[in-house]
Amino acid sequence: MTASARFDAENCSLKDILERVGDKWSILVVAALAREPYRFRALQRAIEGISQRMLTLTLQRLERDGLITRTVLDLRPPRVEYALTATGRSLTIPLRSLADWAEEHRGAISASRARWDAKQPPPGSSAS
Repeated sequence: MTASARFDAENCSLKDILERVGDKWSILVVAALAREPYRFRALQRAIEGISQRMLTLTLQRLERDGLITRTVLDLRPPRVEYALTATGRSLTIPLRSLADWAEEHRGAISASRARWDAKQPPPGSSAS
């Protein structure tokens, strides 16, 4: 059996995992929770541009995958706090490496984009 067939046959495929840990909102939630546990509204304020619905979906998916915990605090009124699990904390290592790589290569990527964009036909022209 090939590696790709094996991954496709598994319940939790490599593709599924990479889609989860590679999506923008999951990365930003994990990065925020790497600093400290957050309650929902504080986490929403910490992640610029995320809607309430998207944060809810992202938190549910990360909890399902075992990357975060959701703890109901015994307060009046009850409050919920989100934190990384050990598995979630281990994800911060490759994410930090990726962030360092992006920072190191930001200028080269920006210059490459500018060169590529300069060679493209203007919008609305018939050239392809």
